[in-house]
Amino acid sequence: MRTKRSSANDLGERSLLISCILALLLLAVGLAVATPAHAAGSASGAEKLRRLDLMLMVTGLRCRITHDDFQADYSRFVTRQRQILRQANAELRAELGTSHGPRRAQWAYDRLSTSAANEYGRGHPWLGCSELKRVARNLADVQGRATLEEAADQLLAPAGSPRLAYARR
Repeated sequence: MRTKRSSANDLGERSLLISCILALLLLAVGLAVATPAHAAGSASGAEKLRRLDLMLMVTGLRCRITHDDFQADYSRFVTRQRQILRQANAELRAELGTSHGPRRAQWAYDRLSTSAANEYGRGHPWLGCSELKRVARNLADVQGRATLEEAADQLLAPAGSPRLAYARR
């Protein structure tokens, strides 16, 4: 049985975790601005961005019936990051065309998209709707593909990144 004290501790730990995520995103934004652009044309980077977009879309649909509906924040993310997401999507399709052939590329793309959507159909493994709302809001303001890819690395991890796991203690 959970006590009021353990619930307060859980809330405090969750707030600390979100604060760490946001701090890392802000740090990444600063690094992206201070660092010259790199060649971020790899299929793995493109796939990360596709999965990030799908994760936010699917969890946004799950959360729309809660107090922490973040459909508007997700829509703003897609609008503000449209060019980067489109470029990554085109790169991912090209990579799948190279690896699977032109006839099977669409099948591979659909399979990847369906798999990612199904993965988040039950929700994010370690973030709730309120945290995802803040993440979507902040990702809309991120500048640079490298920063979005770094955020995707952290947000798509099944149990949080090692840096964030420390914040849970």
